[in-house]
Amino acid sequence: MSGIFCAAFSFLCVAFVKNEPKDVGLNSIEAATKKKGANCESTLKEFLFSPFLWVLSLGYLVVFGVKTAATDWGQLFLMQEKGQTALMGSTYMSALEVGGFVGSLVSGLISDRAVARQGLSTHGNPRHSLLILMMAGMYVSMYLFRVTITPEIPQEPPLWFQVLHPVSLISGISEKEIWILFLGALFGFCSYGPIALFGVIASESAPSNFCGTSHAVVALMANVGAFMAGLPFSSVAKQHSWDTAFWVAEVTMGVATLAFFLVRNMRTKMGPIAEKTE
Repeated sequence: MSGIFCAAFSFLCVAFVKNEPKDVGLNSIEAATKKKGANCESTLKEFLFSPFLWVLSLGYLVVFGVKTAATDWGQLFLMQEKGQTALMGSTYMSALEVGGFVGSLVSGLISDRAVARQGLSTHGNPRHSLLILMMAGMYVSMYLFRVTITPEIPQEPPLWFQVLHPVSLISGISEKEIWILFLGALFGFCSYGPIALFGVIASESAPSNFCGTSHAVVALMANVGAFMAGLPFSSVAKQHSWDTAFWVAEVTMGVATLAFFLVRNMRTKMGPIAEKTE
């Protein structure tokens, strides 16, 4: 069924997705590309030695690794150490994906408006503010997911329990279940947004002759992060506990967010900078 749906959707893409700006009445990019000529191009060595390429790659590695750890092992964490049912674990995963769908769209829309308003420069990127904010949201949602969800009901109801109580009365779902779904949706929103942004930033910061290569390099590092979320992450859980493994992912996410904040205004233009730009 899923294959039939994908095949049917591909026909919609062919019908509605446009190839070039001129297809929707905008100016063609070919003239501008020819006019700029070699000024926008770079050698492979200059491209690979661009520090921003590897800053993006390491950031993408951490974000994708932490996201994969949450999607692959979050359900087991809820069931084995938080005392939740298999149904609750599956519902958490659904909430995460729904939040991710919304996060991808919102991150693209907001960051595009920021670029249209501020423009691109050789240092910093208008998309960085939203990227850092969403990375911080990943850290906060992971912390709350690990700390606030407990197998037993606390004697003194926490603040989130009191806030969600009216919603629980209306929906018929317990406060804890609503809280778990909210944290899943929040994490999905904040993790899929950066995943969408890293590739865009890599492409628009690269020389014209290495746009695709730039995206491929950062995507490769994301795959390394997914690998780290597999056997290495589960080995930590086996030797210690799921709580410890998620604490490691949480701390790693926090360090990556802080590091990206500190270098947010670094030179983002990969390769040589044309004299006019300088």
